[in-house]
Amino acid sequence: MGKKKMIILMGLAIVLLCPGLVLSDCIDLKRSTSFYVAGGHSIIFYSGLMPIGRAEVPYCSLNPSSSVSPMKSYVCDGDSIMIDGSECTIMSVFLGSTGPFW
Repeated sequence: MGKKKMIILMGLAIVLLCPGLVLSDCIDLKRSTSFYVAGGHSIIFYSGLMPIGRAEVPYCSLNPSSSVSPMKSYVCDGDSIMIDGSECTIMSVFLGSTGPFW
């Protein structure tokens, strides 16, 4: 088998075996002007009136008055975010144009 075919097959195997690594979404929070706490474990980030993404933080409790401070300007699955002074892990990120918001 040729070297080029082997590289293509390895890439395909990575996508099929670990789709979360290859297909995970990320949110550019530099564009965020506000956020909304949706339920006890979701944060929707907005740029003006347009949602740019949603972050799921299942192991941290949120309420409408929670303070949310991103630790980085670009967050992906597995990154951390500060909620009410505690570091929380983002389990899932969905882009505004592709992800479910409710």
